[in-house]
Amino acid sequence: MRRDIFQAIADPTRRAILSLLALQAMTPNALAERFGSSRQAVSKHIKILTECQLLEQKQTGREIYYHFNAQKMKEVDTWVEQFRTLWENRFNQLDNLLDNLKNKKS
Repeated sequence: MRRDIFQAIADPTRRAILSLLALQAMTPNALAERFGSSRQAVSKHIKILTECQLLEQKQTGREIYYHFNAQKMKEVDTWVEQFRTLWENRFNQLDNLLDNLKNKKS
């Protein structure tokens, strides 16, 4: 099953993993220790994040380190941007309406 980036970031644990890996590359064992869960549980999350290209892996000796792929998050930003403009316009309209109501009461 092919997952998309939005499915990947929908889970709070996966978002937490991304936040940690945005700071530094980590091994699955190091991530599991941070979450107090099994390596197997963390590996399932890593698999989903890797399938969506949010993580990249690099082997160093016997260890595999996972790195956050910030470039891939642009897909989310592009999608959200269309709504950001809409929200800003609506908030500006609300501000204007409230200002008009306030001025009428004065």
